[in-house]
Amino acid sequence: MTAGGPAQFDADELMAVTAARRLRDRAACFVGIGIPSRAANLARRTHAPNCVLIYESGTIGAKPDHLPLSIGDGELAETADAVVSVPEIFAYWLQPGRIDIGFLGAAQIDRYANLNSTVIGDYDRPRVRLPGGGGAPEIAALCGGVIVVLEQSPRTFVERLDFRSTAGFGDGSGFRERLGYGGAGMTAVVTDLGVLEPDPETCELVQTQLHPGIAADDARAATGWPLRVAPDVVTTARPTEHELVALRSLKTTTEERADDA
Repeated sequence: MTAGGPAQFDADELMAVTAARRLRDRAACFVGIGIPSRAANLARRTHAPNCVLIYESGTIGAKPDHLPLSIGDGELAETADAVVSVPEIFAYWLQPGRIDIGFLGAAQIDRYANLNSTVIGDYDRPRVRLPGGGGAPEIAALCGGVIVVLEQSPRTFVERLDFRSTAGFGDGSGFRERLGYGGAGMTAVVTDLGVLEPDPETCELVQTQLHPGIAADDARAATGWPLRVAPDVVTTARPTEHELVALRSLKTTTEERADDA
């Protein structure tokens, strides 16, 4: 998708901007690589300069000038306020509820925001074996809230997961409370078509926001279950020139070298 208007932008840029807008200043944010990293660093360069970026590798308060290539990128350690061990990140920061927002992605998501990042197909004879849950189950259980970022398609938004790697809202209302989860769960799912949020009563994902040029039927066609669309669904505000300039200035070291070549 490429949208017109005062400035041109693509789907990935719109997803990054939409996710970034959901971060408040001074929030402690558990960041992943890819669009989540772009979103978090964009927020830090625009409306949330004091956002504390925490990467799973153990860097706290990272302020990279370039987008990290991985959670082990040296620039994260060089620009961080502190570097601690991975067990300390989980035991001291995540488990006691000191992280406000976590970012997650997945290969599949269902109507209750449960995630699959383990296998596609049968577990014993999968068509595709994926990296696995990693720290995602703990992030989903214990962060103050979680933003999921992924493309919306019938392959990704499925009626039934091939494997549940990470619990969102399980089978619906009351699931997280029964397990004693401390966080609010998946507060938003940002996609290339819009934003979904959990219904306050049932916890089922509802399309509450559509990107410019996207109709409700487009979102329904890209979803593997009968998608509910909010009656007051809103249209995403287009990225501002300021947001796009800041976003496009975020490049990996490899990309900058390619541009200079």
